[in-house]
Amino acid sequence: MTRWPRMIALIDMAAFFASVEQMDRPEWRGRPIGVTNGERGTCIITSSYEARAYGIKTGMRVKEAKQLCPGFIQVPSRPARYTEISSAIMAALEDVTPDIEIFSVDEAFLDLTRCQSYYNTTPERIGRLIKQTVFDASGLRCAVGISGDKTTAKWAAKREKVGLTVVPPWAAEATLANEPVTELCGISDGIGAFLKARGVERCGDMKRIPISAVAQRFGNPGRRLWLMAQGRDPEPVQQETAPAKSLGHGKVIAPDTRDRELLLMYYMHMAEKVGRRLRKNDLEAQTFAISLRTDLGGIGAKYRTAAATDDGAAIYALAKTFIDTRWGGQGGFQVQINALDPRPAAQQGDLFATDSTAAGGLNATVDDINEKFGAFAVHRAPLVRRTDMPNVISPGWRPSGHRESIDY
Repeated sequence: MTRWPRMIALIDMAAFFASVEQMDRPEWRGRPIGVTNGERGTCIITSSYEARAYGIKTGMRVKEAKQLCPGFIQVPSRPARYTEISSAIMAALEDVTPDIEIFSVDEAFLDLTRCQSYYNTTPERIGRLIKQTVFDASGLRCAVGISGDKTTAKWAAKREKVGLTVVPPWAAEATLANEPVTELCGISDGIGAFLKARGVERCGDMKRIPISAVAQRFGNPGRRLWLMAQGRDPEPVQQETAPAKSLGHGKVIAPDTRDRELLLMYYMHMAEKVGRRLRKNDLEAQTFAISLRTDLGGIGAKYRTAAATDDGAAIYALAKTFIDTRWGGQGGFQVQINALDPRPAAQQGDLFATDSTAAGGLNATVDDINEKFGAFAVHRAPLVRRTDMPNVISPGWRPSGHRESIDY
């Protein structure tokens, strides 16, 4: 067998959330369903292929979906179930290769380079092994793309919704040549506009401009973009989760919310979630961004605590300052709190910070109770009014570590 210099696979679960729901609810199989954030969710997170046949897309409003398809079924999301199945899939894939990068809850890169001698077979057969492994672990089907680099493998996985596409590394450049550059992962409309202004609309056009032209604008990522378009993405499969650059939680709330006490309750909810997440990962932070999205645009501000903290009450005090000093009564539809400088928690606190010590003991006790009986089984009294809409899965979710952010 011809050994490739590098062999990378990308697995992409087919309509993952919707497929899980149809697997668990046989009566929904073959029917047009759309997953939303809770029963009151108005925006579609993802939809089944039966719904997509009617033109129903991610981000579409439920009202519009029902107009396109009178038989459309709205399904509340179940993040814990999706991550349970995803974790089982990722664990099973370690039997194929230990070199795995979990890209999202429904995607993973597999570096098969070192496995080629072990399997001693064609990339197509390895791809079928991967698909069978996923099916055995979950009962679900997936698409697989295999090539010599991550970008081409991800592009290949998009070719068929539950298929297998192999692009040998020596054929990658020619295969991508006529594809729009915006079809490649990482090239947004903004980057696409920059490239188009320089005559680059398709991947084959990239060689017409020097690599320095892209690098000057985007730095090292620009050099990678230039190589990606030629099927030569140099980025390796990343097995380690990078340290947290920021941690945050946000919540979409009822449109045009102007009730001050209600807004403060939502900020208390987010503050407690951020504090819990910091503590769970042995982190603390000192700089926090507080923001509110409104129909007239976003308002926000950055604040610092006197010392680094993981205490929700201290974080909430910043949010209250934000409402008191920056909010002018605008109707909001999303609250957000981000810890901007998370760092390993100090092993020994301030000698005189008795209040902080007491808060730490209380938080630890509450965390233990909530870990045993469920998120927010014990909470501050105002949070009894919090929204019943479930948490959502972070786009960068991982089975463990600071990116596992749905269960609190």
